[in-house]
Amino acid sequence: MEGEGGGAERPMKYVLVTGGVVSGLGKGVTASSVGVVLKSCGLRVTSIKIDPYLNTDAGTMSPFEHGEVFVLDDGGEVDLDLGNYERFLDVTLTRDNNITTGKIYQSVLEKERKGDYLGKTVQVVPHITDAVKNWIELVASVPVDGKEGAADVCVIELGGTVGDIESMPFIEALRQLSFSVGKENFCLIHVSLVPVLGVVGEQKTKPTQHSVRELRALGLTPDLLVCRSSQPIQENTKVKLSQFCHVSVSNILNIHDVPNIWHVPLLLRSQGAHEAIVKQLNLFSKATPPDLMSWTQMAETYDNLTNSVKIAMVGKYTGLTDSYLSVTKALLHACVACSLRPSIEWIAASDLEDESAAVTPEAHELAWRMLKGSSCILVPGGFGDRGVQGMVLAAKYAREHKIPYLGICLGMQISVIEISRSILGLQRANSEEFDPQTPDPVVIFMPEGSRTHMGSTMRLGTRRTFIKEPDCITSKLYKGAAYVDERHRHRYEVNPNYLGKLSSTGLEFVGNDESGTRMEVLELRDHPYYIGVQFHPEFKSRPAKPSALFLGLILAATGQLQSYLDRLRF
Repeated sequence: MEGEGGGAERPMKYVLVTGGVVSGLGKGVTASSVGVVLKSCGLRVTSIKIDPYLNTDAGTMSPFEHGEVFVLDDGGEVDLDLGNYERFLDVTLTRDNNITTGKIYQSVLEKERKGDYLGKTVQVVPHITDAVKNWIELVASVPVDGKEGAADVCVIELGGTVGDIESMPFIEALRQLSFSVGKENFCLIHVSLVPVLGVVGEQKTKPTQHSVRELRALGLTPDLLVCRSSQPIQENTKVKLSQFCHVSVSNILNIHDVPNIWHVPLLLRSQGAHEAIVKQLNLFSKATPPDLMSWTQMAETYDNLTNSVKIAMVGKYTGLTDSYLSVTKALLHACVACSLRPSIEWIAASDLEDESAAVTPEAHELAWRMLKGSSCILVPGGFGDRGVQGMVLAAKYAREHKIPYLGICLGMQISVIEISRSILGLQRANSEEFDPQTPDPVVIFMPEGSRTHMGSTMRLGTRRTFIKEPDCITSKLYKGAAYVDERHRHRYEVNPNYLGKLSSTGLEFVGNDESGTRMEVLELRDHPYYIGVQFHPEFKSRPAKPSALFLGLILAATGQLQSYLDRLRF
């Protein structure tokens, strides 16, 4: 692959992150943090996530089962770990940076149908494994940081746990890749669990020993071990792991529980992870000493915050906070920018509904107490009709009591439904999604997708929104921009036939698409902060660059919005 140094051949360096013992150890955060540390050494980094499930992408998967679906600029619906990569590394990934079993098999079967294999028997080895290797090598060479030429290092995260049947073809493909690129171009980091059992508090190494043994039996030997634990692991534990896992003590790193995940890159740096990786990959000539000054400042600033702001999150999937991971991260970024800690009140929308008062009165009372005790209200995106009436009640409460409100995607549509019912008197006003027979479909299906197929049929990815009113809050928060490019994921839109009626209520549609028919941003007149957006601003929020609309919500919740807008000059 071409490097930047006068077109000289420069092999891609790969860092593979695998996991053992149990899932959910934090491989994604580890992979992202490894990327941060390498980037701080002046290296350019790209990343790939391998998900061994058969789904082509994450688009049709339930948030309860797999956490949120993260949307990329190109419309790729991918695993939430790619959101971590984008936020940590400040890069823009593509759908091809997420490899799934479904994508690989689909590409091989398409080739087979076209006769590309010239009559050969198509098998897992070599055809599937070759497809995996080719995909990795091709995607690794695509720049994701806005610069020209391939990155220096590609961090690959293999989802699942070593030993899973689903991941076997990928393990074999990665074994072949490590062999073909050579030892100094391939570094394997294995993330494992070191549990503590009993009152004695002895740190157990046996699960990690078995996990490494399994990995070595499959032809891969770890260069570094990352041990997850609740407390820092002891030196004798490291020595024991080194003896049984054939990894030197200096290459056994520990990520214990930390106050916030921004500490993880700092933990890796303090244990010399960058030195071990640079040595393994022979990157001495390119790497500089790590500069994590801004990262350290960010982590320590958050630790020292004492004041907080209460945010009511009214949604459908509140039982699993990963369902709204990007939203919670965007709130975190905005709060830190305001020197506050986010205190999120998770409210199941269905608990606000009148039915809940009869069936589960305690949950109903608690939900309303939390809503009324919050400084602002956020209704995030979602699909299906469960909890919709509760969201409508939350939007109504925010409107009537002048509580700062941000409605995202479904949250914007909820605002339109609530105002249509409460102010226009259209009692059965609804979205076609929830009531196909509604006499007043204020939210309708807008054909940019299919009605029957669920996967990849929505309005997906980055679309341009033109801001029509230069004087509106949204325009000011985006610093006077005539348009913004934000990511979308939806099938339904505000019905343009109702715009006249809705505008008479004080609802202003201040942003739309280039055709003028798709409403993208709404604001309510005579309200301190009532904004609904059809797009998902949370997907582009970054630790040092919070999303404008989330920042506006937190500023409004703490009474600082007007002074902030007055200070802006553009």
